[in-house]
Amino acid sequence: MTDGRLADLARSWCERRSLPAAQVALARDGELLVFDTVGDADASTRFLVWSCTKAVVASAVWMLVGEGALAYDAPVARYLPEFATNGKESVTVEQVMLHTAGFPLAPLGPRSWATSEGRRAAFARWRLNWAPGTRFEYHQLVGWWVLAELIVEVTGRDYRDVVHERVAQPLGLDSLRLGVPEREQGDIAPVVVVNASAVDDDYAVVGMPPLPPPTVEPHAAVTMNAPAALAVGIPGAGAVSTAADVATFYQALLHDPKGLWSPEVLADATGTVRNTFPDEARWGEPASRTRGIVVRGDDEPYASLRHHFGPSTSPRAFGHDGAGGQIAWADPATGVSFAFLTNGYDANRALEMKRNQELSALAVEVALGR
Repeated sequence: MTDGRLADLARSWCERRSLPAAQVALARDGELLVFDTVGDADASTRFLVWSCTKAVVASAVWMLVGEGALAYDAPVARYLPEFATNGKESVTVEQVMLHTAGFPLAPLGPRSWATSEGRRAAFARWRLNWAPGTRFEYHQLVGWWVLAELIVEVTGRDYRDVVHERVAQPLGLDSLRLGVPEREQGDIAPVVVVNASAVDDDYAVVGMPPLPPPTVEPHAAVTMNAPAALAVGIPGAGAVSTAADVATFYQALLHDPKGLWSPEVLADATGTVRNTFPDEARWGEPASRTRGIVVRGDDEPYASLRHHFGPSTSPRAFGHDGAGGQIAWADPATGVSFAFLTNGYDANRALEMKRNQELSALAVEVALGR
């Protein structure tokens, strides 16, 4: 397909918002239709995908559930005895994946996260903020560290190797990697924070009231450029990829051409909403989360804004966005998947939402030949 409208729109937004570079990729029915790069990058450049990582790591958990190695309703402590402290013995694997586990701000940093021993020692110290299963609050990083350690425990392998060998390699996703050795980081576009925080007038542009302040200040984003951070492979935010491989990964979730997942487990993970608690960080809208990702739903006016699905996707669309404006979704109703990646971390979340609404809407138009 030679349609250049997505690249033109991405280029326009890069110029307007001082984004150094971006990639767009569009796929449908197993075929990559569009893959373009704009700005200071090329087709081989990889971008940090931020929380789009969560879907990739969750997909490895889905495999293990389908094989019987993990159970959603099992307490985490069944697999990780160190977790059974300070009231956490009842927390289930499912609650971790739904962000209802009760420890959204538990501390875990570079001094502890590089080894299983360090991670498990941190788990033992954690305390609950609220009773598990009683509310939603986004567990930005810590929940997926628990999932990573569960993968280690039941496979006996490094979680990064499991993701690479069982997800990326079978699907031919050569650029997608969680945990990049320092000697292989030269093609990763460094994160650059751009623009001031949003003001009320900017939110009026997207027709929504202002969001609460972010839990992590935008200037902290550049810490992810550290070679050690890219190498450790933070399981909730640390994968790198091209947009083409992200869009192709989502095609795999639609069609599973390699038979990687149990059909029942995959259908449940991409289609069954199990968390409808209000999301206080996003206007109190229903969280609309499955075991690992988000379903668009039809509760307008929030649905089209939720995780950058855009106004033209169906209520069945699913995916997971990433900080600074990364887009990743698929729509079973049309067979379309779309990814937008940038190394420009736009601190103005209102205009970031407007950009991503426009990109996702145009992606549907291009894919359907409109």
